Amino acid sequence: QVQLVESGGGLVQAGGSLKLSCAASGNVYVIESMAWYRRAPGKERELVASIHLSGWTNYSDSVKGRFSISRTVNKNMIFLQMSSLKPEDTGVYYCSYRRRGYDYWGQGTQVTVSS
Repeated sequence: QVQLVESGGGLVQAGGSLKLSCAASGNVYVIESMAWYRRAPGKERELVASIHLSGWTNYSDSVKGRFSISRTVNKNMIFLQMSSLKPEDTGVYYCSYRRRGYDYWGQGTQVTVSS
């Protein structure tokens, strides 16, 4: 079993930056890929960015060029550097990992972008 703990959320003005962190512990060797998702108020949870074992990354169109996903060398932590934040980036951000076709989630961290 893998535990995920997110941190780094908060309140920021539009145009500002914020960096989220996610620490994975436990049987981390089973992780195939990790990702950040978000759920905006009244909307479905959506993929923001993912990073695979190979280091390949993927971003949603809405954050390309503004957000960057990265990880530590030992792959036990991932980060989401968010820049040029917009009010529509507001939501709960979740760290997740994938194993054998299933996604597992952390508790989430709130990001609020004020206009």
